[in-house]
Amino acid sequence: MDSRNGENEGDQADFFRALPEVCVAEAVALTCPRDACRLSLVSSTFRAVAESDAVWERFLPGDYQDVMARSAADAPAPPPTTLASKKALYLYLCDHPLVIDGGTKIFSLEKCSGKKRFMVAANDLSIVWGDTPRYWRWTSLVESRFKEVAELVSVCWLEIQGKIDTHMLSPDTIYAAYLVFKPTVGTHGFEYQPAEVSLGISGVKSETRTVYLDPEGGQRHRYQIMPGRIGIFNHGVANRLRPNPTPTLPRERDALYPKRRGDEWLEIELGEYVCKGGEDGELEMSVMEVKSGNWKGGLIVEGVEIRPKGGK
Repeated sequence: MDSRNGENEGDQADFFRALPEVCVAEAVALTCPRDACRLSLVSSTFRAVAESDAVWERFLPGDYQDVMARSAADAPAPPPTTLASKKALYLYLCDHPLVIDGGTKIFSLEKCSGKKRFMVAANDLSIVWGDTPRYWRWTSLVESRFKEVAELVSVCWLEIQGKIDTHMLSPDTIYAAYLVFKPTVGTHGFEYQPAEVSLGISGVKSETRTVYLDPEGGQRHRYQIMPGRIGIFNHGVANRLRPNPTPTLPRERDALYPKRRGDEWLEIELGEYVCKGGEDGELEMSVMEVKSGNWKGGLIVEGVEIRPKGGK
């Protein structure tokens, strides 16, 4: 039995060695980066092919050179001028996100699939009253990869919108968009009032979902929503008017709450979008809380990240 198994393995190895390398490379290139790395363990033949530029060039997006050329000249992680191989370039683009388009976006690849992911900076979003220091303040943070982030001072009308061309995304991919933010010491007004978010093609009605931007949302929302129309009140007064705990919050289990990322920012999902091959248009994302009239503030917005669904 052992003898026959050894003969079979030897026959298989001889078979693969007999194949033209271009055929093996074509087969490996039809897999994915993760599978190519696994196949490199099968035999020396597969190892040589799985490390080749011919294979890893296929895993890189077709427009990767154009995207790299849009890297900001003073970006903290400029694109490399020389790398040993296409595989090294691929891994670089996975592990070293590039700041592009004059510092308004970040581009990287998802390591397992090679799908493109982007983050749109806060200064490339449309923020109502964003140019009024009384309501929003623009500042810099060491932990942000962008030069500026938007700090919400205090508003009663919260509206943030952004867009990205669908042709920039990987085709035949399910994407999700996430608002990336963090609270400040003085966060207020988000404890009980949900926001409405959406993601869809510009000009086409998209589904709206309800989320909570309160950093401690999951813990707080066992309590009743506070009375709605207090827009003319000072937010300090509003905070003193919180109701007594009562388990009557409607549809609590359907609400979405912020999740902490590996980079210590928070994110909340805005929606999903299926990017089809050849589709052209603008993908629009939106965050709004305009119904309650409550004053709210104390959030820092870094931007909106668009990445393949399930990617981290």
